[in-house]
Amino acid sequence: MSTTPFDQVMKAIRQAGYHNHRQPVHSDIVSEGVLQDLLRRCDPLKRDYDDGAIKHWLNVSAPGGRGRRLDLFVGEPDPKTGGPAIEGLRIGVENKSVMTAHRNRTSRFDDLSETLDAVYRVRQEAVMAATVLVGVAERVLNVPDRVKPREDDFETAVLPRLSTGDQRLWEDFEYAVSPNRPKDAEVTVARFRELPTRSPGHTHIRGYDFVAVVPVYVNNVDPPRVDRGNKLGIDVDSEYALMLEAICRAYKARWHA
Repeated sequence: MSTTPFDQVMKAIRQAGYHNHRQPVHSDIVSEGVLQDLLRRCDPLKRDYDDGAIKHWLNVSAPGGRGRRLDLFVGEPDPKTGGPAIEGLRIGVENKSVMTAHRNRTSRFDDLSETLDAVYRVRQEAVMAATVLVGVAERVLNVPDRVKPREDDFETAVLPRLSTGDQRLWEDFEYAVSPNRPKDAEVTVARFRELPTRSPGHTHIRGYDFVAVVPVYVNNVDPPRVDRGNKLGIDVDSEYALMLEAICRAYKARWHA
């Protein structure tokens, strides 16, 4: 079975015991994984990176203010500071997730749309990609908001049971179970498919060069996993390979034509 950065995120959730939707700490895992896979698969990018023509940074302030950050920034270092400068951006990757609370789909969509607008205004040729983890579980144990604050012995008596498949958790913490509607994942996927995209040679068009939507099964009771058997018609490994290919193809077209 293929291993993607998204599988590494699931591993991190298992190790932590649960997914904390209020702390998007998994974005760095995806960013670093995407970068390493690009360097393995995209020769022009690898040459530029090895030559020092480009570097990478995580969580770089995006243009336009409002505290937005670009999760992965690959570009030419500023000649004066050696740090990132939006004028030198070549590849930008944004990572979002709607793993448990699907009501947040609109906010995450707006985040991606606004970051795209901000970058496009100053660096149209930058290759822009987005990854979105979409939860498919029908119910979720709300650990960070409901269980952890109420359980004095959380660290010793509850945490070791989480994400292990202990089905008794549903009854023991019934007050903390949040149901999802049957169509939530489908609606969320459809929403993110509405983000504009473009082909490699069309830098005059505002759009992402690829948007990868990845179904994941996360409920804080069962072991989390990338849902390769999902009912949404998404081949996760093919989707990820296509994203890497699209980024590389656009990179070649814009800086090695």
